Amino acid sequence: MRSYRSLFRTPEFTPLFLASLVQVAAQTMSGLALGTLVYAATDSPLLSALSMFGPSLAQVLGATTLLSAADRLPPRATITGIALAFAAGTAILATPVPLWATFALILLLGLVASLGGGVRWGLLNEILPKDGYLLGRSVFNMANGLTQITGYATGGVLVTVLSPRGTLLTAAALYLAAAFAARLGLTRRAPRASGRPSVAETWRTNARLWSYAPRRNVYLLLWIPNGLIVGCESLYVPYAPDHAGLLFACAALGMFVGDVTVGRVLPPRARPRFGIPLLLLLAAPYLVFALRPGTPVAAVAVAVASVGFGASLVQQERLISLTPAELSGHALGLHSAGMLTTQGVSAGLAGAVAQLTSPGAAMVVMAAASIAVTLSLSVAGQREERRPGGGGDGEGRAVGVLGVADVDG
Repeated sequence: MRSYRSLFRTPEFTPLFLASLVQVAAQTMSGLALGTLVYAATDSPLLSALSMFGPSLAQVLGATTLLSAADRLPPRATITGIALAFAAGTAILATPVPLWATFALILLLGLVASLGGGVRWGLLNEILPKDGYLLGRSVFNMANGLTQITGYATGGVLVTVLSPRGTLLTAAALYLAAAFAARLGLTRRAPRASGRPSVAETWRTNARLWSYAPRRNVYLLLWIPNGLIVGCESLYVPYAPDHAGLLFACAALGMFVGDVTVGRVLPPRARPRFGIPLLLLLAAPYLVFALRPGTPVAAVAVAVASVGFGASLVQQERLISLTPAELSGHALGLHSAGMLTTQGVSAGLAGAVAQLTSPGAAMVVMAAASIAVTLSLSVAGQREERRPGGGGDGEGRAVGVLGVADVDG
């Protein structure tokens, strides 16, 4: 499957795509509104960052307790229920609740969302043929980037014209629309795996996925360098309070370019070689914030850096190839949960560093850490590929991070 037309002709792809985009729009608008609201109330970069990315911190709890449900619950009902929960929670956040209640609700919504990635991407993997997943995921990512540009721009206008609380109510209505799109557009499907979801099953499958060294390296590449740069993004509001929406929009534009490049421009055989360079590109431009650049230079740096988010497509393709089909939802859910967890932790860490120094200095620290982690994991991956036996008892055959074939099992 090599064409966008064939994707949208696939049954159920379009309603899943539309429901996801509407949720992305709601998430970007509500995140900007909530970050603005909290920063205005507290004047704290740390609390502002946590309000925008705090739900990600709950992903680690969901990944260790709920993730087995990703393959054991009906996809349509689960996707619809998650959207309804966010509609209700966002509407509550639009009311003048105490700060502690705001953060409690943010964390609760993050726990609910921990199922979302596994269910959504597992269903996508089920809807599309095996050779269509990367193209389908790249279309989601590209559209998400455009939706984020629109969402942040619209959110910035609504925050000014309506108010942060009015923007949150608008986002709640969008979540409700996403729930209807999923319920009416998707067909009823049986769960991909049998048995009841349980904490014990979640732990067993997590251990199985984590035990194979090449797959473990892919997870770390998906989680840590990306998460540290999201820590930089969490400081856009305190760095440029009047232009944060522009910086978020530029980041989304760069992400779109990266996804187009990886998903459509790079030949499949060449893609693995670009994984590490793209991760380095993701971090390096943020080093310019050591010079405290003005908004135009900052916007260009953010856009160029965000092209590097295309690395996630390279790593996801490898993860799918290393994972048995019946565990695809769980594996992709673990990827989403781990990524969002590191993003939340990084947002908190970046906010704490910014409290002690400045937002620009904190961005430089996070970017330097991302570069160091990427280089370390690259060396570890090369060492693993040279090791006799390929690293353990995984499932399947895949092309390695640096283009070397791994034989797994």
